[in-house]
Amino acid sequence: MKKFILFALLATSFLTTHAQNRTGELKHIVLFTFKASSSAKEVENVAHTFAKLYGKVPQVKNMQWGINMSPEHLDQGFTHCFTLTFNSEKDLADYQLNPAHIAFQAVLKPHMDKVFVVDYFVEPNN
Repeated sequence: MKKFILFALLATSFLTTHAQNRTGELKHIVLFTFKASSSAKEVENVAHTFAKLYGKVPQVKNMQWGINMSPEHLDQGFTHCFTLTFNSEKDLADYQLNPAHIAFQAVLKPHMDKVFVVDYFVEPNN
């Protein structure tokens, strides 16, 4: 739990220090692999607990998620993908420190093997 809080604080510090004052949709992509010792029901609980952050954390403007089914087999074991939408880097930083997000991390921690995160502003198609 302490590592997750430290990560959230570092991410918040980084986002604040490196703010680009960008505008538009900010996407936060999170992919997980889970421990072999975690049951399907435990993994399902983690996924649904994460999905419930939408509506609990006001900074999350939209959330979509699903389970990988790519026939390319290039997923490196990542099974669950979540896409969260924010209005700004500040909103993303505030989300990281939100008590509901921190509580989710406590549910996730016993089951997560690896996590992969990408944040980006959506570029126009012109």
